[in-house]
Amino acid sequence: MSWLDSLLARPPVTGWDLLDIAIVALVVYEVLKLIRGTRASQMAVAIGAIVAVFYGSRALGLETVTWLIRNVVGYVVFAAIVLLQTDIRRALVHFGRGPFFRYLRRVEPDDDVVEELAVALETLAGKQIGALVVVERHIGLRNHIESGIPLDAVLTYDLLVSLFQPTSPLHDGAVIIQGDRIAAAACFLPLSANPRLTRELGSRHRAALGVTEENDAVALEVSEETGSISVVLDGRIERGLSPDSLRARLRELVKRTQHRTERRMAAATMD
Repeated sequence: MSWLDSLLARPPVTGWDLLDIAIVALVVYEVLKLIRGTRASQMAVAIGAIVAVFYGSRALGLETVTWLIRNVVGYVVFAAIVLLQTDIRRALVHFGRGPFFRYLRRVEPDDDVVEELAVALETLAGKQIGALVVVERHIGLRNHIESGIPLDAVLTYDLLVSLFQPTSPLHDGAVIIQGDRIAAAACFLPLSANPRLTRELGSRHRAALGVTEENDAVALEVSEETGSISVVLDGRIERGLSPDSLRARLRELVKRTQHRTERRMAAATMD
């Protein structure tokens, strides 16, 4: 009963101990939420099995098995980082969106951008012209911007509609918006690899889902087949929005970041 005596002889649990346990429990809970339904959950089960075999081999005195696992586990960690790089990036992005970091951001609604976007999307939807517009928020989209044709033009209804005309050389791909400017057109976006997506979602829908799975951007998509308007955020899609509901969602989601102020200050300095 020496183990029981040593357990009872430990110092009493303090408030700091409870706080420590609560923080660890919260971290474990958030990690489980992030890996649920992804490849990382299967990897976590495999790692748990390896850990169980390791301690089981030590208890049973299986020296060869213990030596093998101890020397292989380092390579398993590197392999997991390579295989799960997308999930790790998504987890870090999710952490950066936490409530604490929201206080470090300076954002305000931009009604001009909302109106220009809403009118352009309604026009394209009425003519059943496919379109994909990605609005940058707090996480930059520089990698995707560099994959397209740089424009750096003021966002207007006429320009946005003309870019997606079938006769336009820039209609194929996505338009990326930064603040009140169109940063680039004909941009290539990663397609979502979510196996739970329905087959009726085409490449434009999957591209909208793919880019929002990686960051906090808002993707606006117009279906060429049905003319319906969809809003995509955090890998979730809202389809068939009416003009009024589209404006409401855009006012809620589309924010003007400090990027716009910095651009105006830079332009004033150049003048």
